[in-house]
Amino acid sequence: MEDPLQNLEEHLGALHATWAGALPQFGLIPGRAGTVMKQMSSSGLVAVTDALAQIRRDTEALLTCAAAEVSQRSGAEFGVDGLAKACGFHNPARLIAASTGTSVTEASRLIRVGVATASRESFSGLLPPAHPHVADALSSGTIGVDAADLITAMLDRVANRADPALAVEVEEILVEHAVNLPLELLARAVKEAEAGLDQDGLEPADELRWQSRSLTFREHRDGMIHLNARLDPLTAAGIKTAIDALVTAALRQQRGVGSTGRGTTDRAAWDSTDGECVVSGAETRGGRSAIDDTRTIPQMQADALADLVTHNLGCSSADTALATTTTVVRMDVEGLIDGVGRATIDGIDQPISAASARLLATDGEFLPLVLGEASVPLDMGRKARLFSREQRLALGERDGGCASCGQNIRYAHAHHIRWWERDGGPTDLDNGVMLCSFCHHMIHRDGWGIAIRAGTVWFTPPPQIDPLQKPRIGGRERFRVKVRALV
Repeated sequence: MEDPLQNLEEHLGALHATWAGALPQFGLIPGRAGTVMKQMSSSGLVAVTDALAQIRRDTEALLTCAAAEVSQRSGAEFGVDGLAKACGFHNPARLIAASTGTSVTEASRLIRVGVATASRESFSGLLPPAHPHVADALSSGTIGVDAADLITAMLDRVANRADPALAVEVEEILVEHAVNLPLELLARAVKEAEAGLDQDGLEPADELRWQSRSLTFREHRDGMIHLNARLDPLTAAGIKTAIDALVTAALRQQRGVGSTGRGTTDRAAWDSTDGECVVSGAETRGGRSAIDDTRTIPQMQADALADLVTHNLGCSSADTALATTTTVVRMDVEGLIDGVGRATIDGIDQPISAASARLLATDGEFLPLVLGEASVPLDMGRKARLFSREQRLALGERDGGCASCGQNIRYAHAHHIRWWERDGGPTDLDNGVMLCSFCHHMIHRDGWGIAIRAGTVWFTPPPQIDPLQKPRIGGRERFRVKVRALV
């Protein structure tokens, strides 16, 4: 007979062993957990953190089962005799929230996942869960509740329109992604999968999101004005592109890098892979500001919004950072021609319908990047040091943003893998990679290796991070849902 507590008990035993192994052999000062953890080795502390996270996943999996059963016993058909009302609670979510000390929203998530992964009753007996792959991964503690909720909620949304066999295949792939990806990248994979499973629903969803757009203002007691905007991807695309362009220009100015007067999708003056600033006289006019810029990025974004409004009210010429900035819309040739299929907007994870993308493509401020069409040469060899605009668009398609961490594509820049000066590296796609500034610094500081194999980015960790130096996949392939019918 299967013991539901077996995983938890085994992992508790593993935690005891890991905890003991992380402590010094002599001179341990007893005390609370925090006092003891301060005496752990760094590697031991990481191992203990992993063990605790495993137990948390085990406990959450059991909580989802309990939450689903509490919900079942609190159904409307029981009236005042339902479990939640009998215990003095308005609904099962409030009972679970009181028991766990969490919010009603979190309790509702536990119930939702528990119901989605529970075995189903029928006249002939128990049926497998509606989402068996998620249920197995959750019960084994392989994935957490948040990942399970992302996947099951999406599958439930498309259940009436998606091919059932294809949905099961996608579920299995997303569970594999959930094991290896941070939640932010898993969310991107889930959105891509939903767009592929329910292509007929893309255009109605675009319309529904557009109808739900809103912008409200509220003045707080302290005098600050609170703006709350809910924008659909089409409405937000141009706004986000413009603000990102102004913030990127401000960050370059803050770091003392001359502005080229071009937007984030145009040629950059900074080739940080080679560790040098490649500038001409016109490119160094900006330089570092006479007054140190200590603004945070949220403050820069607020200032950028104000600058956009001020410019629109009183100026007739574009800001230099916006003069050639465009929003990139990516779609295939068929989508551009007949409006069927899906498309994406650089900087926004939510896919849109090809029909909506065609509307954007008619605007001069939006650049349609048509995948699969004949284009300009993308390998420049040693003819040019800086990656061209076309090359960076192609690298962005391959890498999906920072190839290492998945950072928004507007905060990632093209870098030579083999340096231009030191290694004689060519300015080719197979020698280029999109990286954010943090990952770029970390890769050079710690000695990571980067290779492009068959159009896929691979990162090789240094021996101090992984003694086996097992390559790790990067770029868009990390979260791509590889199902033939969705490609």
